[in-house]
Amino acid sequence: MSEHTLNWSETAVPRYADAHIQGLIERCLAGDEIAYVTLYDQFANIIYRLAFSMLQHKEDAEEVLQDSFEYAFRKLDHYDANKSAFKTWLYRIAISRCRNKRRRKWLPTFPINQLVDQELSDDKTPTPDEAAALNDQQREVWIALGQLSPKLRETAVLRYYDGLTYNEIGAILDIPAKTAESRMRLAHKALRKLMTDD
Repeated sequence: MSEHTLNWSETAVPRYADAHIQGLIERCLAGDEIAYVTLYDQFANIIYRLAFSMLQHKEDAEEVLQDSFEYAFRKLDHYDANKSAFKTWLYRIAISRCRNKRRRKWLPTFPINQLVDQELSDDKTPTPDEAAALNDQQREVWIALGQLSPKLRETAVLRYYDGLTYNEIGAILDIPAKTAESRMRLAHKALRKLMTDD
């Protein structure tokens, strides 16, 4: 075997590759519109839920969802499965869009209160049925979550939102895993204080 021949174990099987997702991405890059729709459908709900959890505002979450996918599809050829899972890459994009949205609008702290008492018809909204089922303690947690600093809220949402590990949170927020763990401890402490004070 020549020194230029690679064994299968040495070939470029990306570290975070998912064969199904990689196939969809390749089809998208080849111009297959159905692949774009399929990729969107596979991840739109989780990205919407993430944005909604971060911003606690339905229309802003919808805008972040659209902005995130518009950017992701434009930059799809930049996604590197050696660096992160596709979902992690999308989370990073969505978190960035949420930060931009907060900076632009200086969103109020408590829009979740309005959502809990409203009827929501969008089938992607995570809380219509859930909001009706929220007990008083869960409502208090959501309200307290809205009072956390953006950094602590991001960490708490990512930790509880999808059960992400500190390594995954660190990859999404571009911080060390230990920093993510430290922020989570601070978020717990702040949430306990807010709920005790209330």
